[in-house]
Amino acid sequence: MPTTPTLSCLIVDDDPVNRLTLEHYISLTDSLSLTASLTDGLEGLTFFRTGNQVDILFLDVQMPQLNGLELLRVLPDPPLVILTTAHEDFAVDAFNLQVTDYLVKPFDYARFSRAVQRAQQQAGTLAQAPTTQASALPDSDLFVKVNNKMVRINFDDVLYVEALSDYVIIVTDKQKHIVYTTLKAFVERLPFDHFVRVHRSYILNLRRVEAIENNMALMPGGQEVPISKSYQDIVFRKINRI
Repeated sequence: MPTTPTLSCLIVDDDPVNRLTLEHYISLTDSLSLTASLTDGLEGLTFFRTGNQVDILFLDVQMPQLNGLELLRVLPDPPLVILTTAHEDFAVDAFNLQVTDYLVKPFDYARFSRAVQRAQQQAGTLAQAPTTQASALPDSDLFVKVNNKMVRINFDDVLYVEALSDYVIIVTDKQKHIVYTTLKAFVERLPFDHFVRVHRSYILNLRRVEAIENNMALMPGGQEVPISKSYQDIVFRKINRI
């Protein structure tokens, strides 16, 4: 029976209690080994820039000088990343950076183990395809924070995104996902140029539009999305037409 390969880990967190918790959880997990436990983002940056590598990075979001998201953005080839934070309002940044999981403090060993299992699955996928340097996720897939879990969504299936106060609703052919963020923040971080703001309350996937009639985008399943006059020029510049 094949054994699970051991994955090397790095902790970067300015909270000593959380560092000790992660160190303890890693020590309890046979498939993990701790390479280093660092106290801030600058130490983490130095670690990678001096040629060190690990399989999994447990990374705090909020740290002085260089926070976790800033560190991720400057690393050219980051490892699998599991974010840790005391706040839940970094979900859009998290899925935009395609992190493996997102742990909200305090978290227990069971939740930690589920995050590690996701990382092991992604590491296994990468190991089976050594000739490619592609992301662990397909280009169309992103993780989105829905309630208290990260949900993987194929954005090729998304029809549109609708604003609802301080939330957005991601609408696919089969279901809806409610995410705590504003529409403005969502569209600014969404890394797909075929998703376009068409109304103060809607972002539209232009690849799913079946027709445009009377300032309405007609979508699969008979759904309709309004296109306001102020966004019409942008929409028509984006779509291919003759």
